[in-house]
Amino acid sequence: MDLSTIAGIMAGLGLIVVSIFLSAVEPGVYINLPGLLIVIGGTLAATLVSFPTGELAKVWRVVGYVFRNNEYSIQDDITEIAHAARLRRHGDLARIEDQLERIANPFLKTSIQLVIDNTPPDEIVNILQWRIKRLREQERAEAHVFHTMSVYAPAFGMFGTLVGMVNMLYGMGGPDLLNVGHNMAVALMTTLYGLVLSNLIFKPIAIKIERRTEKRAMIMRMIVEGTILLAGNRSPVFIRETLKSFSAQHDDELRGANSSFNDELQPTAKKTTKRQRDLDEDF
Repeated sequence: MDLSTIAGIMAGLGLIVVSIFLSAVEPGVYINLPGLLIVIGGTLAATLVSFPTGELAKVWRVVGYVFRNNEYSIQDDITEIAHAARLRRHGDLARIEDQLERIANPFLKTSIQLVIDNTPPDEIVNILQWRIKRLREQERAEAHVFHTMSVYAPAFGMFGTLVGMVNMLYGMGGPDLLNVGHNMAVALMTTLYGLVLSNLIFKPIAIKIERRTEKRAMIMRMIVEGTILLAGNRSPVFIRETLKSFSAQHDDELRGANSSFNDELQPTAKKTTKRQRDLDEDF
């Protein structure tokens, strides 16, 4: 399980509950089933109208990834690419085919398969870049569903507020003033439910999906760089060290460190550093 997601939701709900108990004279009034039904039911109904059923079915599967800890180690991919480079240099294509059967990453498997099929490097890059673009568009659409739900929830909260206000105003002309307070509670609580669902559930899930997509795209770009080096018949040592630098420099840039990352990782650059020539000669 992803502890940050669970802890964040529990902490948010806990703070809301504590603040209610510390400030409310009667905390039980914050439990309003008609108001909750209006917000949740209206949000789900509007979402069903807005998106095709098949697209929504994929989205609900993605929610499971949000609550699971999906740490992905790129070291396994680096090792697979370096191993394929070693076998390719020895001309052992049969063992590369056996290696492909054991690779779990379909993007990496396709990349190595294109290389051993002697596909031109430009075409390899175009195919892999298209797959990265398709992934980002698909997962951006999944995140868009939750962004949309985060908009619908407060809107239906306002709808519940209007319903409660109408009932309250209508009841003010009658003898039973107890219903006035009940309808006022419905009017206010639906807005509260809508804001909580929007800002504590739907919007954070959408952001987490987007962050997951960017991380996956970064790993896929690293594989593309490794595939280009593999197609160029570079040494396994050089490929391993270059891709390790890709990961390390990416982390440094996230922390704001200055580096010459772009200059060091261009596999098609015309100039080769002394360190790169030494790595090629070592193998």
